[in-house]
Amino acid sequence: MEAIFQLLFSELKQSTQSSEQNCYEVATRITAEVARICSESRRIQASDDIDEASMSLARHRLNQCLKYYQLGSHRGRVELHSTLSAIVYRYITPPQVQSSYQARLTLIEDFLQTIYIESLNAFRRENQLAATYRPRTLLELAEYMGFTERYGKRRIPLPGHRTQQLIILRAQTFSQQQPPETMVDIEQAAEGASGEAEGRPTIPLPQVREQMAQEPDLPEDTLRTVVIQELMNYLEDKQQQDCADYFALRLQDLPANEIEAILGLSARQRDYLQQRFKYHLVRFALSHHWELVHQWLEADLERNLGLTPQQWQSFHSGLTPQQQELLRLKQQGTEDSAIAQHLGCTVTQLQKQWTKLLEQAWEIRNNLISGTGASTDE
Repeated sequence: MEAIFQLLFSELKQSTQSSEQNCYEVATRITAEVARICSESRRIQASDDIDEASMSLARHRLNQCLKYYQLGSHRGRVELHSTLSAIVYRYITPPQVQSSYQARLTLIEDFLQTIYIESLNAFRRENQLAATYRPRTLLELAEYMGFTERYGKRRIPLPGHRTQQLIILRAQTFSQQQPPETMVDIEQAAEGASGEAEGRPTIPLPQVREQMAQEPDLPEDTLRTVVIQELMNYLEDKQQQDCADYFALRLQDLPANEIEAILGLSARQRDYLQQRFKYHLVRFALSHHWELVHQWLEADLERNLGLTPQQWQSFHSGLTPQQQELLRLKQQGTEDSAIAQHLGCTVTQLQKQWTKLLEQAWEIRNNLISGTGASTDE
């Protein structure tokens, strides 16, 4: 363990700006955790090289700690929250109501508050720290967040020689109960809350969620949020909840194998779900909410559907006179009903023609076709 301690101590001093004393304390706690795990693990004790297993555990914990340290206080909390949210997403559903995306996110926020404080108490207990201990430096906060991620992922033995992650077991229990009015988030846990009010006024959960979500809202960020929410609403309206679940996990930038594990799908099933999601995504982008999506992509009518001057000229010259008139009226902001009456067609026929034009512009913009004419195929 001395070699492990020296490695941790040296790497922390070299890779952080924390004091030598702070690096010493964190290195000592990680070394003690590795020693405890190695002594209690039958698998490690039965392995051919206990020293190699110990070093591997230590490096894993070191890398986690440094990852959260480099992300910083705010981005580190967002990263941890996203990681744990992705694990429990499918296990938490609003009780006795239809599971909407926003309702599920709200419950996940509430649930994770209990995990953060439970983890802090476990961290104090396992490291024999005082009940009043709280992370005070960025390195200590990074250490706590790395511990919290590992704590949530701990495998708990179940009957039948099975195991399950601790956070999933907690989520399954939580989803069957009325969410408790817990007031703690990561930042409050870092300030030393121990599960009691400690004489301070409590903070309602909605306010906690608002504080956690507070970030500088850039126009493109706000528009992206609206697009995501509208797409979620569209998928739920179409009764495509599995596509909505898949989309939520894709937003976390999870690899395919993790998405398969979370949703309980085989690679083939996940590929089929992905293709179905892409179909609905195209329908959403080219018909139901084309204006919103094209504005977000900076490809709206004011910007010639995102085409270069040469592409726009080629696109426009390939249209029929009726299609050119449709495009002109759309650019003027004319209502669909008025355009349909002017062109002598139904609103449904008009919308189909408009979708075809958007598809052609989309393909030209993405260099999929040369773009010399409008398709009239169904």
